[in-house]
Amino acid sequence: MPARSVIQVSGLTKHYGTTTALSDVAIDVRDGEIFGLIGPNGAGKTTAMECIEGLRVPDAGRIAVLGLDPLRDVAALQRRIGVQLQEAQLQKRIKVREALALWSAVYGTRLDGLALLEQLGIAGKANAWFMTLSGGQKQRLFIALALIHDPELVFLDELTTGLDPQARRAIWDLVRGIRDRGKTVFLTTHLMEEAERLCDRVAIIDHGRIVDVDSPDELVRRHCPERTIVIQTVDERAIDSLGRVAGIDSAGRNNGQIVLRAHSVEVMTGVFRCLADQQIPVTDFRTFVPTLEDVFLKLTGHSVRQ
Repeated sequence: MPARSVIQVSGLTKHYGTTTALSDVAIDVRDGEIFGLIGPNGAGKTTAMECIEGLRVPDAGRIAVLGLDPLRDVAALQRRIGVQLQEAQLQKRIKVREALALWSAVYGTRLDGLALLEQLGIAGKANAWFMTLSGGQKQRLFIALALIHDPELVFLDELTTGLDPQARRAIWDLVRGIRDRGKTVFLTTHLMEEAERLCDRVAIIDHGRIVDVDSPDELVRRHCPERTIVIQTVDERAIDSLGRVAGIDSAGRNNGQIVLRAHSVEVMTGVFRCLADQQIPVTDFRTFVPTLEDVFLKLTGHSVRQ
């Protein structure tokens, strides 16, 4: 039985003057998944998220979040969702424990804020001023504030932008932990590696339009099935033998290496069998698999970094 939908969006459209930020956007987020809205800066990700959260009024479209209208049912919805905003800030001299106490009072929650800090790895910063926290520590605090009332659905907007690789991976572990506790996560990111590592499904958005929706692996399989195999060998027979393997589209040489191109991962079995049968000595063997970055380039015609 398919999981229930916790976010249902159809026909979502938003204009800023003559600029169309969103055009006929449709999104369906399922219970218990990490769903990513991915695309370059300026693609409409934050605008879409803020419309879904009820922070912006769309010009057209229908939105249901946990079965509620985010504009009409704002009071009831706020107690069931947690929100981390991209440009979030706190007073410089508010202490971490004071921020948690304030949010807890607003929501009337009994959740143990210090235990939450412990889970997020910043319990030692409970008495620190906000302004003394590192970027990664601030992001963990914002996650704590988004979770302080134990919401069913958590929104995370460009959560790891500006963080170093180590801090980014620590945040990824935290997000997986949110899902593992039975929550649903809706996030935006322009980092394709982040989407591949974290998301169960993603929606690619470009110039305010949804281009495609699926799991990262399925998007790669459908749009970029190509595989490149690079083999280092001194055996002169290798290129002819490997070029005859079923499924190989082309075989060539580049800087002394054999480069094979194929359109299916299944070709690997034939390559291995050929190397074994022909007793071809190999000193290096590498495969290159397309990524979400390649999918985005193929679907939109430009890099996500442009």
